[in-house]
Amino acid sequence: MGMVYSEPACQSAYDGDLHRLHHLLRDDPGNLNVQDLDSGDTPLIAACRQGNQRVVQYLLEYGADVTLTNKKQRSCLHYASRRTFSLLDYLMIAILMPILLLGFFILQEKQRKNVALLQTLLSSEVEINAVDYKGNTALHYVCERKSHFLVPLLLERNADATIKNKEGETALDIATRLKFKKIIVMLKKTH
Repeated sequence: MGMVYSEPACQSAYDGDLHRLHHLLRDDPGNLNVQDLDSGDTPLIAACRQGNQRVVQYLLEYGADVTLTNKKQRSCLHYASRRTFSLLDYLMIAILMPILLLGFFILQEKQRKNVALLQTLLSSEVEINAVDYKGNTALHYVCERKSHFLVPLLLERNADATIKNKEGETALDIATRLKFKKIIVMLKKTH
């Protein structure tokens, strides 16, 4: 089940309804950075939660503020970094893998979409080292989720791998604890 927002602009962004979002912004430009009463999400954060890359691109072109955070102090970059496969995705991949490797292609497409979403955000003035209420940066989340396609994108933008979260862990500590060897190598090259 998805999110339900009190702000129509946030809901439209989350749902990927670009047509409705366009009309909401045209009628009231203040909807661009409106924050939901419950979560504090903006339309940009809502779009990133759902991985709606077209909506994210539209909002950035419209001038959405990438520095705004929600009630958990998470920015749009945090949510783009937290994107991962759902249980349904894994089931589809497992079921379709034997059939002409369809599962593999689904996996590749999901990864490509996550990379495109992060690249879109990184082309803006997003704060690369913003920390949330847990002290985590986007780099912490991509390491935690073994997103080895996303780690280099953040490192290229000078993500600080030495920032410690409230648990006292750096991104390297997380990758080491979870035994993600490829990510460990990438992070060690930055030291």
